[in-house]
Amino acid sequence: MSDHAHSHDPVGPNTPIWKRLDKAVVVILLIPFLLAIFDLPQLLPTVIFAGNAILHTGVFIIFAVLAVGYLKASGAETILAKAFEGREMRMIVMAALLGGMSPFCSCEVIPFIAALLALGTPLSAVMAFWLASPLMDPAMFFITSGTLGIDFAVAKMLAAIGVGLLGGFTVKVFATSPIFADPLRPKAPASGCGDSCGPSAFSGKPEWAFWHSTERRDVFRDTVIENALFLGKWLLLAYLFEAMMIHYVPAEMVASVLGGEGIKPILLGALVGGPAYLNGYAAVPLVEALLIQGMSNGAAMSFMIAGGVSCIPAAIAVWALVKPRVFAAYIGIAMTGAVFAGMLWNIAA
Repeated sequence: MSDHAHSHDPVGPNTPIWKRLDKAVVVILLIPFLLAIFDLPQLLPTVIFAGNAILHTGVFIIFAVLAVGYLKASGAETILAKAFEGREMRMIVMAALLGGMSPFCSCEVIPFIAALLALGTPLSAVMAFWLASPLMDPAMFFITSGTLGIDFAVAKMLAAIGVGLLGGFTVKVFATSPIFADPLRPKAPASGCGDSCGPSAFSGKPEWAFWHSTERRDVFRDTVIENALFLGKWLLLAYLFEAMMIHYVPAEMVASVLGGEGIKPILLGALVGGPAYLNGYAAVPLVEALLIQGMSNGAAMSFMIAGGVSCIPAAIAVWALVKPRVFAAYIGIAMTGAVFAGMLWNIAA
């Protein structure tokens, strides 16, 4: 599931200007402005670096937005419901597998999961889906492949499934413990997504040849435009940060903290991942910069996994529905999975 940090709050004429501004766009404009004031010689190299990076990633952005638009317009999200049918073991496996493939924003999962829990779906399957869904989706796979390589993208996808399975089976084993007993908040809040985000307007079987429907063509167009602007904005911001990190952050410092062998850099990568993680797309160029500066492969993977699960959109989707002890277990399982993923990737890479 995508971790798009879209803002769905209503904006009216009385809304303060600072709330109406797109914070990412403001920072994109602010970076060249500050460089022009404080380090003019670095302005042009930074802008050129970011521009070339966007051009290099352009083909992957195109594939990503078209894939998301197709899946959304065809109603492919209806397939998700099938993951939560049958025996509990099957549910966990299917939820972990499908969780990392759904291309829909994090706020969508709130009403979807609320309905499943209300119908008595086991928390184990829900946890598997929750953990896997923020870590990988079609758009993120293309962006990761284009920047960090197909090997890293595949490894991250497998890590997402693995973390989902870890969470699902952990909850199943300890289902009767005080941690997971009576997991839901007294009254689960409704989604704050608005009309453009929430349960799909399409029900039943997916319509793969969506272009025969005017409504679905409109969904495809709107989704492609929305995601193209979203990805372009966040990747441009991330590439500007990457250029500055490579220039201003001493490689020796990164290498001394997040480089080297052993578990220490992997643990630090997982701990740093939460607060330093913007979103799944912007994190890719930042990790590339850190790798250039000396970050270990394992720390890069643990950073991506821990950050993806603990980023604000993904975490809010869980916090909104379950009690704090279940949320703490969600974070704990994610961190454990991130460390294991980092250790395995260190060996494989």
